[in-house]
Amino acid sequence: MLLTVRHLFAARKSRGTFDIRDEHYFQQQQGVSTVQYPKEKMPIPEVARYQLDVVIEDCIVCDLCAKACPVDCIDIQSIKSPDVIGTTSDGSVKRLYPAKFDIDMAKCMYCGLCTVVCPTECITMTDNYDRSTSKLTDLIYGFSDMTDAEIAQRKEEWTKFQAEKEAAKKK
Repeated sequence: MLLTVRHLFAARKSRGTFDIRDEHYFQQQQGVSTVQYPKEKMPIPEVARYQLDVVIEDCIVCDLCAKACPVDCIDIQSIKSPDVIGTTSDGSVKRLYPAKFDIDMAKCMYCGLCTVVCPTECITMTDNYDRSTSKLTDLIYGFSDMTDAEIAQRKEEWTKFQAEKEAAKKK
């Protein structure tokens, strides 16, 4: 009962904002303990796992993130290129076009396995955690910037390359 009375009288004053990494964080919690969101936000640790983000220019479309995902929230479709497309920021060679790179954050369990297996580190977890929406389809984020016309053109280039390669084999 004494603990309840202490909290009752301590609730008259507003709690200060303290860094969660502080050694005496829990001893400093006096007063109202509710954070007045969105005016006031809790400090986010550096290793927090929240919203996924993809830098598609650095993606080599290796599909390792989709294979590592335990809930299959990553959907990737690639188109092969007859030539080297370019390089990523870390120097990796790109040979596949990302026709589709979608992440369904409604399915994501924020385990971070996709970020660990990515060889080019193009998929990362940001500190953005507020993605409230009333429709589940709003939680599917598309990171590929290819249009339907570009996808059709790249597929046509690949089939043409394959046909020329088969014709050269027969001769």
